[in-house]
Amino acid sequence: MALITRRTAIGAALATPFVRGAAAQDRFPSRPITILVPFTPGGATDVQMRALAEAATRHFGQTVLVENRPGAGSTLGAAAVARARPDGYLVAQITLPVLRLPHMQRMPYDVTKDFTPIIHLTGYLFGVLVSATGPYMTWQDLVADARRRPGQIRIGNTGANGTPHLTMVDLAARENIEVIHVPFRGESEAAPQLMGGHIEAQAAGSGIGQLVDEGRLRMLNVWVRERSPRWPTVPTLIELGYTDMVVTSPYGLAAPPGLDPAIRAALHDGFKTALYDPSHLAVMRRLDQPVEYLNSEDYGRNMLEVYEMERQRVERLGLRTG
Repeated sequence: MALITRRTAIGAALATPFVRGAAAQDRFPSRPITILVPFTPGGATDVQMRALAEAATRHFGQTVLVENRPGAGSTLGAAAVARARPDGYLVAQITLPVLRLPHMQRMPYDVTKDFTPIIHLTGYLFGVLVSATGPYMTWQDLVADARRRPGQIRIGNTGANGTPHLTMVDLAARENIEVIHVPFRGESEAAPQLMGGHIEAQAAGSGIGQLVDEGRLRMLNVWVRERSPRWPTVPTLIELGYTDMVVTSPYGLAAPPGLDPAIRAALHDGFKTALYDPSHLAVMRRLDQPVEYLNSEDYGRNMLEVYEMERQRVERLGLRTG
């Protein structure tokens, strides 16, 4: 009942008409805008966000900067924006772990009241990658080796309790295998360790797909609903028998709480224009990321729905809470 009440309250707040007029929008922005991206440079998120920032710069007439804040399960950007001044000059990428981790541990923000949703953008193409010179030709090969050598197969991810990590936890549980989950601050940090033989596999997004195209890594599966046109021979998890597993970890942008509605509208319109900018769409096609646009109000409702779904997932996987 408490959750329903909070949802109702946020829904009402999102539906409130703009009451402060066009003055704030008319003068916004008058200086650079910063996007907090909670991953290291070089990965899929960083590449996509920098393309979005470049397109948004052209629209706003002010520089849109990307500031990388990796660590803490990709929640540092959200934590910072929850405490920031609500002037519209700082926004953060809201990743799926931002909505998941509050069900597992105490976090420095409250999903139900500490963000002003701006726009929902896209999701990832994830998969399991191995070295192209290694022994694994298929996902089944990796699973079989893990059965032969329980507790010895090391699988890199983009941080503890992130979507790649928890999906591998889920897959390992379904296959009744024991593996070692090795956290890195980003997929670009894990890839050299994989190619160097320090880990056996990596759960990552398509930001390091160029290494697959170059023949240095091999992708064993993809977590989207249908096969990727970029790698048409790679099976989906659905095809491998995990019929309920489509994992894209969608994300969007949010500002601090208490943002002027006119500024929120200006941010939404600017980032929507950037989202559909041809140069940005070209980068998204290269990364196999679909446009998953939601406006501010719909994104706010979506955040609360996903927040509840993540609570159920945490309980199903028996993850530590506290």
